This record gives sequence, structure tokens and C-alpha cells, in this order.
Amino acid sequence: MPASKKFAAVTGAGSGIGRAAAVALANAGFTVALLGRRLEPLLETKELINVAGGEAEAFPADVSDAASVDQAFTRIAETFGRLDVLFNNAGRNAGAVPLEDYEVEFWNDVVATNLTGVFLCARAAYRLMKAQSPQGGRIINNGSISAHSPRPNTIAYSATKHAVSGITKSIALDGRAFNIACGQIDIGNAATSLTERMNKGVLQADGRLAPEARMDVAHVANAVVHMAGLPLEANVLNMTIMASAMPFVGRG
Repeated sequence: MPASKKFAAVTGAGSGIGRAAAVALANAGFTVALLGRRLEPLLETKELINVAGGEAEAFPADVSDAASVDQAFTRIAETFGRLDVLFNNAGRNAGAVPLEDYEVEFWNDVVATNLTGVFLCARAAYRLMKAQSPQGGRIINNGSISAHSPRPNTIAYSATKHAVSGITKSIALDGRAFNIACGQIDIGNAATSLTERMNKGVLQADGRLAPEARMDVAHVANAVVHMAGLPLEANVLNMTIMASAMPFVGRG
């Protein structure tokens, strides 16, 4: 591969933040590996990238399944030859469920995607980046503002997002010896299909239902591109990007 070529992988690339980030990375010159459970949405993202003159390939994978993740990253290595950036984005919403009503199965499902999935994809990317020549790369984990301040009745989601912060710091430390940088982007109220309900009202800490401001998802995608484009001697360890008028600062 030409030394100037850069390769990125995006999980959850079939919709929302993942799709927006994948398109933005391709527009910035990255060849992008698109990962997600369902092939059809990945092919839709690939088409958006190809129409704009970019390059992308789809790699269906279930991030909560170790064998599926390892197989996808093996195919990425075979197809691209290396990996420079992973945007570890895939996750799931958990809704608002009072603690006393939480089922263990529900807890396990959230943990499997939002925590184990982040670990599995980071591990696969880390192995690839450590083994490739020139050595190194960058992992960007999608945390959440819930990694800092929870919403009511979201114990599983909040716990996994706090844990992602631990994963980010551990990789940032352990990756130093191998020129692997790791940072985290914490996103508040990006305008995607998952946040449309915020226009009607979201449960607040004082028990009220209140609408919340949202921001264009393109701002998130551009922030990911900025983090991805830094030389490996520099790292954004933590970035918070949020709708300016949302109730995060002073939440509660």
C-alpha cells in the first residue's frame, strides 16, 4: 500500500453517528472498513461514500461475539494490509428502567454490546496495530456524557459508559510502548433517529419530562475526523461534544 494511504474502521457504521463518521473519514481521505451486524445498512453507507468518490468496504460483524469480531478484523488486515484508526462506536440504548425492575438478561445484553463489544474491537485493533509495520495506530472510543453524569433510571447504560472511560485510559497507557494512541469522545444529544424522542420530552432528574436541544450529527463526525487526523505524537484523551443548550452542565 502507498505510504500516504490511511485506513480506518468504524463499528456501528450502518446508521447514526457511525454512518456520519464513516462518511466524514472517507471524505478526509481514509479508506474505511464498515462494521455492523446487518449487511444492508453497511452497503448503504458504502454507497454514500462511493458516490462522493471515497473508498469503503463492508465487514458484517456482531461486536458482542469474540469470534465474529476477530474474523472481521482478520479480513480487514487481509484486505487493507493495515489499520490506522478504529472508531469504536457501536453501542445500544437501554431506555429508562427503574433499578428494582431490572432483569439480569437485560443488564447482560447492555453490557455485552456497550462494554464487551468495545473491549473486543479494541483488542482486535490493538493486536493488528501492534503487529503491523510501521507499528502503531489510534483507537477512538465512543463514550457518552453518561460516562460523567447519568440520566435517571439508566444504571446499565451509565455503568458501561463509565467503564469505557477505564478502557480508554488503560489502552492509552498500555499502548505507549507500541505507538498506539487511545482517546474518547463523549457525545451529548447528536441529532439521529435514536434521539428524536428528545424533541417530545426526556425524563429529567427532578422527575419532569422536558424537551432537550440537539445538534447536527455532522459536528460529531467532524470531531472524530479531527481526533483521527492527529499525528500519533499527539492525542485527545477526552473530548466532550454536546448540544450547547442541553441540560448536562448543571444536570439535576
